[in-house]
Amino acid sequence: MRTLTVFTPTFNRSSTLGRTYESLRRQTSKDFLWLIVDDGSSDGTDALVEKWKKEAYFEIEYVYQENQGMHGAHNTAYRHIRTELNVCIDSDDFMPDDAVEKIVTFWRENGSDSYAGIIGLDIYNDGKVIGKAFPDSLKETTLRGYYEDMKGLGDKKLVYRTDVIKSVPEYPLFEGERYVGLAYKYYLVDERYKLLTFNEPLAVVEYLEDGSSKGMWRQYWNNPQGFSFYRKFDMLQTKSLKRKVMDNIHYVSHSIRSKNKSFLKESPRKALTLLAILPGCLLYLYNRRKVNR
Repeated sequence: MRTLTVFTPTFNRSSTLGRTYESLRRQTSKDFLWLIVDDGSSDGTDALVEKWKKEAYFEIEYVYQENQGMHGAHNTAYRHIRTELNVCIDSDDFMPDDAVEKIVTFWRENGSDSYAGIIGLDIYNDGKVIGKAFPDSLKETTLRGYYEDMKGLGDKKLVYRTDVIKSVPEYPLFEGERYVGLAYKYYLVDERYKLLTFNEPLAVVEYLEDGSSKGMWRQYWNNPQGFSFYRKFDMLQTKSLKRKVMDNIHYVSHSIRSKNKSFLKESPRKALTLLAILPGCLLYLYNRRKVNR
């Protein structure tokens, strides 16, 4: 069995998915397979993948589902992955030619049951690190610890042990919505494990105008239940008072949008939620104006 599954959630990305495929064809290590979770595409992605399956030297597994959003595609991916490690490479991103080799070699030399996996670097197409690299002295960290305690910057590439990422609950699905923060599962893993830091680029990232990282105001507006769920989770998880306050303000805004009259009763931080009602109402009005322009 291969060591690594590279999985790619995709939705109408046939125009960029070929770049991901070509980068996998160039890999210096063959110790991987590619799992594509098609989240309801209607742009011929299925035919394209069938063509690649006939010519690729590596195994390609294709799973189609009705559109559920990125988090729903991750749920499906984790149900299908059987390899020791897994990494998500989005359909508008690709891997440096030696990324698989670096992941497998680094894990074989440094990994153990004590770690959840590896946290590596994302880079732009020009080679510049997104955010900043890890301090040379940093050998291990949790994801939240890196961003909150160390004030880390920029997206990073996460490689997880499959048994660990499967051991925490799936992302919840809300009818009519397509978004729950992916960090939900990662922060649950943080409660039990650390990640090995790896100061090497594992993915080349491009932020497209219609990508999931863009247009957050519309994401807020269209997915209030998913965001409310995540805000309540984060209120309990974060140690940052500033973040707790922001979580509560956003929670109030999302609750107004979803017409949840029980939001105060359901809040795990009722006092902060009460104080956040006015700024939360103002945020709701601002969000409405942003999406209705």
